[in-house]
Amino acid sequence: MEQVEITTRRLRLRAFEAADAAAVQVLADNDALSRTTLNIPHPYPPGAAARWIGTHSRNRALRSSAAYAITLAETGTLLGSVTLTWINRTLAELGYWIGEPHWNNGYCSEAVRALIDFAFERLEISKIVAEHLAVNPASGRVMQKAGMIRVGSRRKKDRDGNPAEMEIYEIRRSARSLRGS
Repeated sequence: MEQVEITTRRLRLRAFEAADAAAVQVLADNDALSRTTLNIPHPYPPGAAARWIGTHSRNRALRSSAAYAITLAETGTLLGSVTLTWINRTLAELGYWIGEPHWNNGYCSEAVRALIDFAFERLEISKIVAEHLAVNPASGRVMQKAGMIRVGSRRKKDRDGNPAEMEIYEIRRSARSLRGS
């Protein structure tokens, strides 16, 4: 599967490149960011960004996931990542993170909305699910701004094997078209 660039008023979502590893390493090696995610460890291991980026082309080819670098359209500055992971042909899971220096600017909401629209319009996805740590309500606000609806909660083990309360959201293509988005 070819990864098409997605642009918004302020952002460009594109495939990660090997040259992005240094910026990802710096952004991801942040305790405040780590505490808001289920999977990003702290400290972020040396070389982890390069290894992660190295998995993207194969995952894209297998249509198992597509990770997009969230960048500023004007400068190319890397802000974070937004990802779709295919569960089956028409169902995908959404994941995202924004580096702490870029929080509270609406970048994550803008990127998430753009990727959801793209998935519904171009990728034959009919339903997208996502979850966030209950202790990170800001992530839930991102999902709500994108039109996602909270459908429940569950306990799941975090990166350290500890139980974590998760809030679960979803959006369906039919609901998106009814809203006129």
